[in-house]
Amino acid sequence: MAAPILNLQTITYTLGGRPLLDGADLSLLPGERLCLVGRNGSGKSTLLRIAAGALQPDSGIRFVQPGIKVHYLPQEPDLSQWDTTFDYVASVLDETVHYRARSMLAELGLTGDESCKSLSGGEARRCALAQALAAEPDLILLDEPTNHLDLPCISWLERELQASQAAMIIISHDRRFLETLCRAVIWLEQGKTQRLDANFSHFETWRDEQLELAEREAHKLSRQIAREEDWMRYGVTARRKRNVRRVAELAALRTERRDIASRQRGTLKMAASEAENTSKIVIAAEDLSWSFPDRRLIEDLTLKITKGDRLGICGANGAGKTTLLRLLTGQLTPQKGEVRLSPSLKMVTLDQQRTALEGDRTVVDVLTDGHGEMVQVGHERRHVIGYMKDFLFRPEQAKTPVSHLSGGERGRLALARALARPSNLLVLDEPTNDLDLETLDLLQDMLADYTGTVILVSHDRDFLDRLTSSILVSEDNGQWIDYAGGYSDMLAQRRGKAPQERRAVSRNADAPSEKNSAPSPSVEKPKEKLSYAERQELNKLPELMEKLEKDADVCRKALSDPGLYARDPKRFEKITAILEEVDKKIAKSEERWLELEAKREELEA
Repeated sequence: MAAPILNLQTITYTLGGRPLLDGADLSLLPGERLCLVGRNGSGKSTLLRIAAGALQPDSGIRFVQPGIKVHYLPQEPDLSQWDTTFDYVASVLDETVHYRARSMLAELGLTGDESCKSLSGGEARRCALAQALAAEPDLILLDEPTNHLDLPCISWLERELQASQAAMIIISHDRRFLETLCRAVIWLEQGKTQRLDANFSHFETWRDEQLELAEREAHKLSRQIAREEDWMRYGVTARRKRNVRRVAELAALRTERRDIASRQRGTLKMAASEAENTSKIVIAAEDLSWSFPDRRLIEDLTLKITKGDRLGICGANGAGKTTLLRLLTGQLTPQKGEVRLSPSLKMVTLDQQRTALEGDRTVVDVLTDGHGEMVQVGHERRHVIGYMKDFLFRPEQAKTPVSHLSGGERGRLALARALARPSNLLVLDEPTNDLDLETLDLLQDMLADYTGTVILVSHDRDFLDRLTSSILVSEDNGQWIDYAGGYSDMLAQRRGKAPQERRAVSRNADAPSEKNSAPSPSVEKPKEKLSYAERQELNKLPELMEKLEKDADVCRKALSDPGLYARDPKRFEKITAILEEVDKKIAKSEERWLELEAKREELEA
């Protein structure tokens, strides 16, 4: 077995008097891809910085195999020292391979001439990714690489990382991204790490099993502590030596119990305050248009959003998603056309920039709007400390300035503020940014139970799949098309083609000058086609999916019998298990068909 290229042993790190990492371990083999997961504030980014050598631990061992080239991509890359995006990417390359900087920037839709001081969040992220991939390291450490990226760019990044031979550690809240790339999971909880050698899709079931095991251990410890406390009250004798030992053991038991209890700390509670809506049609847009002198964003869009709809809006960065959102909600007057809003509409908006959290206001001020210590949650008045606990804030954080919160804490605070206000329409612009996976789960559950209407802009494919009843997709020249279902349904209707695939910038237009780099070699790829086996598989998959759908229909028909469980519970359970297995096979077949069809279209193009 190959030796690890990275090994972290018993890493400890204290932040603000609190142990953030307490004996964390991590080992990575050549070419291995693993994801690092845990709650916001659990220390994931800190552990990744220690792995990169950018931060020194309080204690522990960090070993990197000699000669290994490591590249670290932080959550917020700092490009301020460089003039242009080309300068930044080329700074990690030898002059002889500067052409790789131009090539990679072009793949990501940048020319290399952009000023680093005027980049948007998405452009800065793409520039940092170009540097990481152009450097061709042996080990890539990626902290939230999909933040601020649009869907075409995320798909491109997945393909590039899959083709890379580098070992990787990835922190991300994007489930689909982790399931595609990672084959092992490191779970960081209460400063300690546990490893699962399986795809991320198995993680949540495994994590729940670990928590259940910890709960049983806590119960056993509680009974043992009760016995020892009973002995302390009634069994202490003159045999001092034995008494001292047992008192010490009791203290150790209590410490262990506290450690387990801390791992079972409070769970996030989310519920949206709802207001009554008497209108069936929430928003009606007719012949809506908006354009800039050099670009058309929206052209003659007619759309009706009815009560209870879950509309997802997706497209490339710059396609006009936020502009469309502002037009539909009446924040912007259309250049042409009309938008009518329900007279009983009560709208709550969560914008991408979290503008409600600007300034030096404290957590309490944000939640109460500076009016005392009570917060109005729907029709109920609650003390702000109790409401803070629902969103995993500690009482001592009440007076913490918003500027001192982590990205995940700011995300939870923005949600807490938005969900407290009565609404029958939730408008969410990139709500998943900086949220951990557990918070995402709870947000999905809350939105599933919400009886009002939801308009959602997101680049999280799994989030869109779980929540939306239709997807509005940006096409070329300001055209928008509405597809029924979630993101995967939209892809199936488009025969596997993702919307607005990013076009590479012309190599001729961005050819490097003689002063900066060597001439760029041709990057034309030879024409390819599907292999014989892939073509045969692609032809057979529709027939297989049709057969599986028929099997599923038979199972559903049997389960629709209301008296089946009472008559024969074992048969009910057996049919349920069969249906679950068939549904998994259908999903797997659909994903494979989409993958092959997308590959065929790409190669033929």
